[in-house]
Amino acid sequence: MRKIYLILGAVLVMSLLAACGAASAPGAAEEAAPAAADNADNAAAESSEAEAPAAADADSLEAPALAEMVASGELPPLAERLPTEPLVVEPVESVGQYGGTWRTALVGGADNAWLVRTISYEHLVRWTRDWTGIEPNIAKSFEANDEGTEYTFTLREGMKWSDGEPFTADDIVYWYEINVLDEEYEGAHNVSSWLTSGGEPVTVEKVDDYTVKFTFAEPNGLFLQNIATPSGIVLTSFPKHYCSQFHPDTATDIDALIAENNANDWVNLMELKCGGVPGTPYDAKWYNADLPTLMAWDITKSYLDNSTQLVAERNPYYWKVDTAGHQLPYIDRVIYDILEDREVLLLKVLNGEIDMMSRHFNTNDNKAVLADSMDAGEFNFFETVESGNTTGFMFNLTHKDPRMRAIFQDKNFRIGMSYCINRQEIIDVLYVGQGEPMQNAIGKEVPALYDEEMYNMYTEYDVDMAHEYLAKAGLTEMGDDGFFLGPDGEPFAFTVQATDSFGFNDRAEMVTNQWRACGVNATLSVIDRSLLYTRKDSNEHDVHVWGAGAGPDVFLDPRYLFPANGESAFAEAWVTWYTNRTGEGALTPPEEPPAEVQHQMELYDQIKATGDLELQNELMKEIIAIAKDQFYMIGISSSPPGYGIVKNNFHNVPTTMPGSWNYPTPAPTNPEQYWIE
Repeated sequence: MRKIYLILGAVLVMSLLAACGAASAPGAAEEAAPAAADNADNAAAESSEAEAPAAADADSLEAPALAEMVASGELPPLAERLPTEPLVVEPVESVGQYGGTWRTALVGGADNAWLVRTISYEHLVRWTRDWTGIEPNIAKSFEANDEGTEYTFTLREGMKWSDGEPFTADDIVYWYEINVLDEEYEGAHNVSSWLTSGGEPVTVEKVDDYTVKFTFAEPNGLFLQNIATPSGIVLTSFPKHYCSQFHPDTATDIDALIAENNANDWVNLMELKCGGVPGTPYDAKWYNADLPTLMAWDITKSYLDNSTQLVAERNPYYWKVDTAGHQLPYIDRVIYDILEDREVLLLKVLNGEIDMMSRHFNTNDNKAVLADSMDAGEFNFFETVESGNTTGFMFNLTHKDPRMRAIFQDKNFRIGMSYCINRQEIIDVLYVGQGEPMQNAIGKEVPALYDEEMYNMYTEYDVDMAHEYLAKAGLTEMGDDGFFLGPDGEPFAFTVQATDSFGFNDRAEMVTNQWRACGVNATLSVIDRSLLYTRKDSNEHDVHVWGAGAGPDVFLDPRYLFPANGESAFAEAWVTWYTNRTGEGALTPPEEPPAEVQHQMELYDQIKATGDLELQNELMKEIIAIAKDQFYMIGISSSPPGYGIVKNNFHNVPTTMPGSWNYPTPAPTNPEQYWIE
């Protein structure tokens, strides 16, 4: 067996160091050498000598409110609540002080991504703070065999759920028994592709109370990286002692529970209490406040409990401490105001009513007014290093209408549409000149995979060239309305669908107008994000607007290089063929893709099946070369630096951090060590 702590390929490590170099923080976490239960007195003595912001913190290793509960007998002593080897988190700037409320916000009643990014990043392993590797988290150590087929995790003895019940290997095995082995429950959900290899799902076995082993039929070279992404939470959020009461084999009266919770059957009951409801934003962590957790803050008011706020309170059994031995988190609670309007959120930020956030309000348009309000609002900016492309325009290559499909599948048509776009105008108007024209390609922050020609191809604004390529696609005649007719001489028009989330509507509006000026009858439809995804998932779209390109996490998510997953909106039917060949439960039936697309899928399967990092890089280069030749979708510009705001009295937030969903910003910076002065 070989122990693994840095599992990322050299290409990823070097690119991330280049992107975040000067801002890279020291290691975010290290193992506690002494057992906490045996060394509480020593730790208390040492903490009095440590630099502390508030004298009160030097006298106690736990929050004052918890100390009061211990004194009154409501809570066991700290030594009994911590595992024998708690995870030690190194503060970004300083050891903090206890207390305060982190004020932030959600937009709409299902803004789960911000919850994931702030309080839900507790997986077996996690990204290092600077995104250059993998480090222990819930697992105190982990090993893999040389073939990449077996992964063994050693858990923390004495670790507990938020209700005080032990967390052991039994909890992970129970997740496996229900979510993978139980045909009735699994049949409604399907096992995620990252938990399979060779067409077979992973097997999970308990070695002892604090050791669990995952075994794959064939090598799964990206398993640890996938655990470190938001997807990895599933393995450690299914407490057996709680969830087993909703299974027919172990429930006292399953029929009564089904009726009491207005569930359709036991599967739906389990979804409501412990899992999530497929096809909806429902995730039990955010809707069921009774579900025990391993998070630093435990949900006490869920989406269902309060229509205006979601509240998470300090978890008294949280299993991490700072370098002086203080139990984390420092902050007492997190309050998420549930807002329907991004403008209301912006006003709250300007008024100093948001403590730390980097979502929904942080557009380039808003940065100037925010900068003007920094003194009055008593906040500053932090920077997020973004990768990939600002915007992708995905023509539906598997369109249900054969006529539209034929036009969209013609590469000449897509090239012509790309030449119609004045990217510099978009950059100047929407990004204040930040960024440069960029095609759907790998960004410069990944030098080992960067292809300059692919990055720049078809990005010039050239209407004559656009018309030349459109003519090659059969668009040669204009109708009386001034728009091109289709190759069959009939009127040709399509709809560009976008959401107002993240400014996609502004970019889509400019591009749609430029296409119309180029003689193509495009119409913009700005719709709710949920409807946008419903149409995409059902293959009912003409052009879908979202992201493009790829950065350091391309090995985990190559969605824009080939039809890899449901986000590859340019070919949903090919995605289904790749991910769900039978089409069972899929909104879009599978359709066999062309040979070159199948070859990309085979290459990616090879990447997932090897732990050889050099081979992974070479295989990815082949995937990129095919994507370059096929030109599936259109990109706009390189991503300018992102930003968030942090109040001046809100500490231990890095001034710079990676910006990505797979590095669910800011979660790997350890929000549990943020503190309020």
